[in-house]
Amino acid sequence: MAKNTSISLRDKTIYQVFPRQFSKTHDLKGVTEKLDLIKKLNVDYLYLLPIHPIGKVNRKGTYGSPYSITNYYEINPDLGDLEDFKTLVKEAHQRGLGVIMDIVFNHTAHDAVYTKTHPEWYYRKADGSFTNRVGDWWDIIDLKFEGNPDLETELINVLLFWTKLGVDGIRADVASLVPLDFWKKARAEIEKINPNFIFLAESVHLHFIKYLRDLGYEAYSDSQVYQVFDICYDYDIFDEFINYFKNDEPLQKWVDSLIRQEAIYPKNYIKLRFLENHDQERIGKYLKTESQFRNLNTLLFFLKGTQMIYNGQECGATKRPDLFELDEIDWSTYNKAGLVELICKMNKLKKSLHYLNGVMNIEVLNADCLLFRYDLADKTVIGIFNLSSEEREIDLKYAGIDYLSEKTIKKGLQKIVEPLVLILEK
Repeated sequence: MAKNTSISLRDKTIYQVFPRQFSKTHDLKGVTEKLDLIKKLNVDYLYLLPIHPIGKVNRKGTYGSPYSITNYYEINPDLGDLEDFKTLVKEAHQRGLGVIMDIVFNHTAHDAVYTKTHPEWYYRKADGSFTNRVGDWWDIIDLKFEGNPDLETELINVLLFWTKLGVDGIRADVASLVPLDFWKKARAEIEKINPNFIFLAESVHLHFIKYLRDLGYEAYSDSQVYQVFDICYDYDIFDEFINYFKNDEPLQKWVDSLIRQEAIYPKNYIKLRFLENHDQERIGKYLKTESQFRNLNTLLFFLKGTQMIYNGQECGATKRPDLFELDEIDWSTYNKAGLVELICKMNKLKKSLHYLNGVMNIEVLNADCLLFRYDLADKTVIGIFNLSSEEREIDLKYAGIDYLSEKTIKKGLQKIVEPLVLILEK
């Protein structure tokens, strides 16, 4: 864990935007025009998928992956230009929104500028051609940090360029595959300009770490990544969460992993908690009822860490936007199941009570129901969730006013469909 990471980040929420798919104009101006709609959710940071030019060689699909980049200093002309980006940052800041950029330093496009100016910065096959360490990522080639100090200097300069333009943080793509020593140097330089800069790591799934290590490559665990980064993805346990929906696996398995995180990471650890993102299916794909949407989106705010909302989640979207084609989000279902008000209300609660910094306990009530309890000095905050599509009976040990519905909740046996949030004074 970065030594100066503040647990106040647990009070924050990030809104992830895929600029190509976010609006009818498919560009940065379209994001700027919708900033008020984003801020309505009471979020704190706007996180943009990569905004740089996309390679044409070995391109996937018509428009290509935004993670196949040719030039780190430029804006993809399909999205606009540098002035459009500066305007977006300015307008976001005026609304109290920080801006986080997606930084992709593990690899570039095959036709990136560095392949011509610094071909020595890449991994090579035996025949001398450029290559990568992961076979199915055939639209990109990997940068080789070992023995290339000039590469580190250049990439730090890239980060300083965007920091000086007002960017408030980075989300480091597959951060676990990039040398920790590089990230340490980069953080030290950036903090000279902005000591409050956010370092968010896309730490990777456990099976991917083992796969790369088995091939002889370095791949860092979350505990190692925390030496530099403020926030790590929760991919170390995400599969166990989603497998409840996909494979009917017991909730207890996921809960055990949540508790384990409390023991294996530093006390001030921050996990990025999400239901969906550009790499994962929409949570709505697995849900049948509006009450499930409400339960899951409320549960999200009881997971200790920083929450992330993926664009379209507030619509109850069920289709994940295509990464390689034009695939605009369907905004016609905006505020499905009252999700806009719910997300806003839960953001307000966690900011006002700071309950995610309390002592966490979780109880599996039955096969489909969970109870989260956070104990603070003067209050106890409780969340009760039914993740199934049907009514379930529980034996409730607490009574109070439900924060969401404002209804009086009594102790004892009762059937629940909707999420319950109780704030109990001590």
